Amino acid sequence: MDATITSLASRTRVAAASADVDTATAEYHALLQRLSEASVDKHFQAFKDIPWDSPEFRVDPQDPRFVLGEVDEIGAHPWYQSLPLERQIEIGRYRYAQIAKVGLQFEQLLIAGVMNHLVWARNGNPAFRYAMHEVTEETHHIQMFQEGVNRLGGDAAGAPTYFKLLFPLLSSAGAWFPALFFTGILAGEEPIDHLQKSIMRHGGSHPMVDRIMQIHIAEEARHISFAHEWLKHEARTMGPVQRAAFSVLFPLTMRVLCDVIMVPSRQARRDMGIPRSVAREIWWSSEPSSRLLRGMFGDVRMLADELGIRGPVTKRLWRLLGIDGRPSRFRAEPTRLSA
Repeated sequence: MDATITSLASRTRVAAASADVDTATAEYHALLQRLSEASVDKHFQAFKDIPWDSPEFRVDPQDPRFVLGEVDEIGAHPWYQSLPLERQIEIGRYRYAQIAKVGLQFEQLLIAGVMNHLVWARNGNPAFRYAMHEVTEETHHIQMFQEGVNRLGGDAAGAPTYFKLLFPLLSSAGAWFPALFFTGILAGEEPIDHLQKSIMRHGGSHPMVDRIMQIHIAEEARHISFAHEWLKHEARTMGPVQRAAFSVLFPLTMRVLCDVIMVPSRQARRDMGIPRSVAREIWWSSEPSSRLLRGMFGDVRMLADELGIRGPVTKRLWRLLGIDGRPSRFRAEPTRLSA
């Protein structure tokens, strides 16, 4: 009798777990459908939805609206604030162009990696459709960013040389370790999204720059949501060894690629004339810059907790990397609330 009761209880638990998985999968597929429909209903085109030749979009090299505000880590530093207005404007224009250039190079990596991933997709996989919507939107982001760079001038240096050399290897992760690749996508998307939202919340900049950021923020919300949900869906299938490796690689990937996005390359720093001592303070040795770095990762910490990969041991790694802290309570929670 005891054996029969135990067997029934075991089968009940298995059935309940299976039902939970089925429910989670159904909810995931429903989300993908909503995201796909949203991409059809509301999307932007680089040369249709931005009035590039509008008089208000003209780039005046002396326009004070290019001065960086304190939400930008360069703009917040006393070195920058002590410069003559003309130099602040010049550096500000270059800074916006540099962020856009690195952003479009990340989008190119995203497209390449997604193609490497989707070539293995099975027929009927609903993630295929949304991923292709995202790729379509990213091609417009690339065109939008590059046109902005061209008009801002200054010949922005873009990503570091090592990133461009590693591009083929990084994009191949879409096939051989998709979870790590999607983590890399978030590592590129989350910091630039955080910065752009902060700039817009504090009044924005030049109208052309603002319009580019508005479009990117609107569509990036879907892309980030997809990456979050894809990782949560796939994490359930990881074995113990893969999960252990992922729990270590997740914060490392976030930290390394955050620097590619947020820290100007050596050439870009030379172009802007930022002294080495100032650069060390800005990224990320001073307390204000360390606080900014931690603030970028509130949503990522929330995701890691949902994935179950930020345990007592790995939290030490997060702390060592300077990206630990309280997780966000909801997606896109402003830093002032989540600090």
